[in-house]
Amino acid sequence: MDLHRLHLHGAEAVIARHGAELQALRLGDTDLLWNAGPLWPRHAPLLFPVVGGLKGDLLRHRGEAHSMPRHGFARDRAFTWAERTPAGCALELWDDEDTRKTYPFAFHLVIRYALEASGLRMELELHNPASTPLPASLGLHPAFLWPLTPELSKAAHRLVFRADEPGPMHRLDGRGLLAPEGHATPILGRDLALHEDLFREDALIFLQSRSRSLRYEVPGGPRLVLAWEGFPHLGLWAKPDPGPSFLCIEPWAGHADPTDWEGDFSEKPGVFLVAPGATRSWSFSVAVG
Repeated sequence: MDLHRLHLHGAEAVIARHGAELQALRLGDTDLLWNAGPLWPRHAPLLFPVVGGLKGDLLRHRGEAHSMPRHGFARDRAFTWAERTPAGCALELWDDEDTRKTYPFAFHLVIRYALEASGLRMELELHNPASTPLPASLGLHPAFLWPLTPELSKAAHRLVFRADEPGPMHRLDGRGLLAPEGHATPILGRDLALHEDLFREDALIFLQSRSRSLRYEVPGGPRLVLAWEGFPHLGLWAKPDPGPSFLCIEPWAGHADPTDWEGDFSEKPGVFLVAPGATRSWSFSVAVG
């Protein structure tokens, strides 16, 4: 079975075996996720074992270079169902001969989804079964509808962060690498007014984000509450378009290669290490508040 549908008290979600991707989410009377239309063909891809791009699309480790696509391979791999219930599921991905050609490490990645009374919760675990440290990055890339309902103005939407966000903000260069310059943040205190011009130069990247939750809201429409743990960075991205489109709100543990980075992947800025035999965990939730 390639899809699993979750139901609880009127809430619905659809999870795909391909990429362990959340493909639909309906809370109350509101559909929340982008439909993978022509503007962008995904819903909420999982980013692993890298977030963003590597220079030359190469992962360098111990003197060898391995081809690695932007955002890694997990979003395009078939996971295995570990559990399926009416309101939840778990999927897992192990390293194999193919992954080790690109990413020369043993790993066990588990993704759990659960519909709860308040909304959808996602839990992620990365286990290192090897006797040496496991370097990795991991991130989420959910695309929420923008506008949240068709009759509302895109420009009326805003993000309200849990904490003040003084910045700086970072951008990508033309190659998808992290540019070194910091920019003044467009967030005023805790509020970010959303408009298409924010994304004319690609994503907004906050490497020192203070918040671990925010509200995505619009007067007269739904208000989403997003919360996460374990992700120190945050990316915001959209494809500017005059019609209905999407807003990606992306908690990350890791980021693209800095433009001046040339070293071993295990030492790359943004990469974390999982100790031998250890497990690292993250969480993310979406609720209508």
